[in-house]
Amino acid sequence: MGERGLRLSQICIARGEAILLELDLHIAPGEVLTVMGPSGAGKSTLLSLIIGTLRRDFNAAGRVLLDGRDITDLPTAKRRVGILFQDDLLFPHLSVGENLAFGLSADVKGRAIRRARVETALDEIGLTGFADRDPATLSGGQKARVALMRMLLSEPCALLLDEAFSRLDTARRDQIRALVFDYASRRGLPTLMVTHDMADARAAGGKVIQI
Repeated sequence: MGERGLRLSQICIARGEAILLELDLHIAPGEVLTVMGPSGAGKSTLLSLIIGTLRRDFNAAGRVLLDGRDITDLPTAKRRVGILFQDDLLFPHLSVGENLAFGLSADVKGRAIRRARVETALDEIGLTGFADRDPATLSGGQKARVALMRMLLSEPCALLLDEAFSRLDTARRDQIRALVFDYASRRGLPTLMVTHDMADARAAGGKVIQI
């Protein structure tokens, strides 16, 4: 096993002749690194590079390593990187339980076992008995918890947060932020957070870089 955590090694992202950003950094297991900067600085582009969805009009150099494994050229589904966006992105045609089951690995076999995993996940986020609910009936905070747990059920080895708390009101933001950072710490997930909000950075408690 190589170095634990997320390593962005000599990353350079350019568009045409213009260099957008250059980074060389390491995020240890359970650590949260916050990236801040103005719109257009390349924050979301950096996340796209890490998860393997960088647009073709960008050029990138450098390597992305996760727990010592080079994931730079792997398909998105094989990278074991989870991402949370500012929108919950729940599937409206699926129940809450079906949304969570979507995150489960295909290796989790059997309807009863998958249902039990979903029920346990709902208990863990304080939504016991919500499996058959329509996502449209949930509050913003409840949707955020379901989106978080669906992502965690995919068993990621790293976590990316793309303005993940920006659309929540103050009370919900504090609650969901604490939930996310607690999970990242307990599960030892190296976490990279992109945000405009210094309060997010303070809550994370880790290093902050400006781009």
